[in-house]
Order: sequence, then structure tokens, then C-alpha cells
Amino acid sequence: MAADEEFVTVEARGIRVTVDLAVGHIRELVVERDGRQVAPLHRAPWLEETHAADTPAHLQRLSGDFLCAPFGLSDIDGSPAHGWPANSAWKHVETRAVDGGRQARFELEKRVMGARVVKEFTLRDGHPFLYQRHLFQGGDGAVSVGLHMMVSLPQGGHLSFSPKRFVETPADPQEADPLRGRSALVYPARFSDLKKAPLADGGTANLSCYPFDRNHEDCVMMPEAPGRELAWGAALRHREADLVLSLKRPEDFPSTLLWMSNGGRYYSPWNSRHRGVLGLEEVRTYLLAGHKASIEPNDYSEQGIATSISLTPSSEVDLRQAIGIMPVPAGWDRVTEVEARAERLAVLSDVGEFSVPYDPAFVLHR
Repeated sequence: MAADEEFVTVEARGIRVTVDLAVGHIRELVVERDGRQVAPLHRAPWLEETHAADTPAHLQRLSGDFLCAPFGLSDIDGSPAHGWPANSAWKHVETRAVDGGRQARFELEKRVMGARVVKEFTLRDGHPFLYQRHLFQGGDGAVSVGLHMMVSLPQGGHLSFSPKRFVETPADPQEADPLRGRSALVYPARFSDLKKAPLADGGTANLSCYPFDRNHEDCVMMPEAPGRELAWGAALRHREADLVLSLKRPEDFPSTLLWMSNGGRYYSPWNSRHRGVLGLEEVRTYLLAGHKASIEPNDYSEQGIATSISLTPSSEVDLRQAIGIMPVPAGWDRVTEVEARAERLAVLSDVGEFSVPYDPAFVLHR
């Protein structure tokens, strides 16, 4: 690979992923299956534009999915929002053949709380999944983490999830100044039903149908209900007849954050044009309260919901997720359950089910 390479693409049969080395974001993830090409992850409309010098790198090059450490506000180590993994250069270490596919490794050029950070992508022939893991090797202290996957839903879609403890908005709205933007939900609020989210102007909204409103910027946190080995989130795009799945072990990422960005930010570079975007983000953080609040005792940690990882000079923290992208059969409008069955993943709905090749050991660290 050339020393000045900007992007690296890794391919296996039926799937390819491209990484932006400047910030470690996934620029593109494409699956070819059932005679179709599916590429539902989001790319910001301003990627080719020139930005103000103080615009964070993660915002300038916003795309696909990326690692955050810390997640959100960085108020301890001097890094930008979402940390160095989302805002600084990664080195392509190697791409090699593995049994039935290809594997690529990348290393963050900076350190996170003294830790070496490694990104590893594995693609397997015929599997519509990106198997990704992030390793934090060494370091000292604690840090919140998250995976910032974004789905493009220009024509809307349906969201469904494994059981959650509750749904909660953070202390402050995404946009509080009406001259700069608009948030539609009540902040803060905790509720039990995603279909009955309280609105700031009264009434409720069904957040499982996205978008639920026009010109709004909102987010909710959903900690996993206890007792489940494999947790999941699904965004089914109706018009495109395809599906994005996030599969995780709750011990790695105890919560899911939904970022609903639909034209509700009026200032640069957003300029009301960032629409139909869903952040389907697997996180280990305390709401949007920042690094410091996430590593101190907080409401979540007191309930046994982890909000950070601990780093020591001799430790290695291994965090995993599988991102699935695939067409869905005609007539599907939602996912009701996913089940790992031997070497396949079954996807269920009210009108039937289908299955795809899947490595059940990866997410569960087996």
C-alpha cells in the first residue's frame, strides 16, 4: 500500500468495505446479494466542500461508521469531540487472507489515554456482514466508547430492537436555540415505549417509524434489558427493500443511542440539508454527558449499566460488532426478531423469515 494512500478497500465475495484513513470512518460498505447491490450507510453531503478551520475532522469527513473514544464531549484528554479515533489518522497495517475471506488491520496513529487502538475488519465470502472489532491495548484510566454507524433513510423506514430497559432523552435538547435548529422531543424524559415518545409541543411520537417529524434533531438512549446473550437493532428501508442490522454482545456495548438527524440544524455545514439520517450507535457511555461524567459514578453505572472501559498498562479490551446489510423479501415492513442458528442468522418478521450465512462465534467472543 502506498504511504500516501487515502482510502483502503477490502473485499470478499459479495461484500466490500472502504475505510477513510484520515479519520478511520467507513466511507462505503456494499453488499451484493440476490442480484442486487445494497449500500445503505450514510455519507454527509458536504464531503467535497471546504470547511472552516475549527470544524472537527469527524464532521468534515462524516460517513458510514466510526469508533468514538471518548463518545461525545471530550472533557479530559484534550481531544476533539468523539476523540482521536474519530478525528485523526489511522495506519493500514495489513490485509491478509483468512479462512473463507479477508481481514484488514488498522492502527490509530495517536493514543487514547495511553492505549494503542487497533481496528480489525473481517469479511467472509457470501456473508452479508462486516465483522469488526476494536482493541485497546495498554493505557491508563477509563474512557467512554461508541460505534457511530449512520443509516441513510431518505424515504423512511421502520426501526426495531431487542428488548430495552427504558428509553431516555439526555438532559438537554440537541438544538435549544430556535435560530440554530430544532429538537422535537421532551428533554430530559424517560419512558418505556419507543412508540410513545413525549413531544415538546404535546402528544407523543412513534420513534419506530423514521422520520417521525420534519426538520428536527433528536436523540434517545436505550440500555439493553438484562438476560440476553445477543442484542440487535434493525433499520428496514421500505422503498429500497433492504435492511441494516447491528449485532452486539451487551457486555461490550450495554446501550444503543439513536441519533435522528432530519434537517433540524440550520448552521454550517448542516444548513438544513442533513436529512433522513439515523445514527444506530452502539455505546458504552452515560447519555451525552461526556468523558468525565461517564467514568464517574452516575445513574447508569449505579444500575449496573457500564458507561466506560477501564485501561491498564497490561490489559487488552476487545469490543465487537457485526454490521449486516441485505435485501429483504417483497412485502416486508419490519423485523420482529433475529436468531443465530448454527452457521446462519435467521431474520423474522410478521410475514415470514429468511436466513443468511453468519459467524455466530464472532460477536459472542467464542
